[in-house]
Amino acid sequence: SIPIAKQLSSIKALGKGSDLEKAFATMALVYNNSADPEGKLSKAETKSLLQTQFWGFIQGQESKPKYQEIISALDEELENKIDFEDFMILLVSLTLTSDLLQEIKNVKTTK
Repeated sequence: SIPIAKQLSSIKALGKGSDLEKAFATMALVYNNSADPEGKLSKAETKSLLQTQFWGFIQGQESKPKYQEIISALDEELENKIDFEDFMILLVSLTLTSDLLQEIKNVKTTK
């Protein structure tokens, strides 16, 4: 498989893209690299992707009620597959519950 950075560099529209555009493109590429031909992930693939690519955000959150609620909702999903939109909602939800988000908010942005 081709590294994400190389895939990003092949997208001409991102050549002068902002950090936010590149971040979003990275998320889309990570998802697409794991998705099936229909562009969806199984629940097992979704959990695996979260554990391998989003560990910093979910680490230590397992005991929090909100985290458990989000993961339970994933398990209760009637469809067996997760599409990109649902995956992004899942990422945002997990990010908002994360201790890492608070650390990011505290990063100095000026000298």
